Amino acid sequence: MKDFVITPELLLQGYANGIFPMAESRDDPEVFWVDPRMRGVLPLDSFHISRSLARAMRKSTWDIRINADFEEVVDGCADRSDTWINPEIRRLYSALFRSGHAHSVEIWEGSQLVGGVYGVVLGAAFFGESMFSRRTNASKMALAVCVDRLRQGGFQLFDTQFLTDHLASLGAVEITRGRYRQLLFSALEQPAEFEAAPSTTLYEVTQRMTQTS
Repeated sequence: MKDFVITPELLLQGYANGIFPMAESRDDPEVFWVDPRMRGVLPLDSFHISRSLARAMRKSTWDIRINADFEEVVDGCADRSDTWINPEIRRLYSALFRSGHAHSVEIWEGSQLVGGVYGVVLGAAFFGESMFSRRTNASKMALAVCVDRLRQGGFQLFDTQFLTDHLASLGAVEITRGRYRQLLFSALEQPAEFEAAPSTTLYEVTQRMTQTS
């Protein structure tokens, strides 16, 4: 399904129907739709925070920021040898951010962005796109903050697209395409608010996570 222009509006329609875009590589100008037979999801009540990560978060002096530098988070995610984020993907998600449909969770060390995750929001569904880390545990901390925010905002579905060993260690699972669509269509019918949660700290996130896990 190539050789056509994906607009931000079409991109949202794709998510609402269970598909998402990718590029073959950073240098490939084409974007294509992906509809995996098996889908990765992270149940919000099953996120696993290890003792070592909880300890690091309690001791950390890093700051949490939301949507402070969305495009830098995308660039951080693309800053690797093999990436599916090409300039067209970056343009599309920047447009979704400006329209309020995409968000970033960021970990800052002073004035330096050291980790983050970004994704798309529709109804009570959060479609996680990618995450990155420039310090040990920074991406895991960003993901923990994201899950905490989704829980507080009334979200029902955290779509991770694919299941990796890293995500599995944090509680993600793999479900069939049919089951994913059932969860998706149900979540799309429900209200949720990504930016409703108050400002917080890594220590406070850890306390909530360990009390509910």
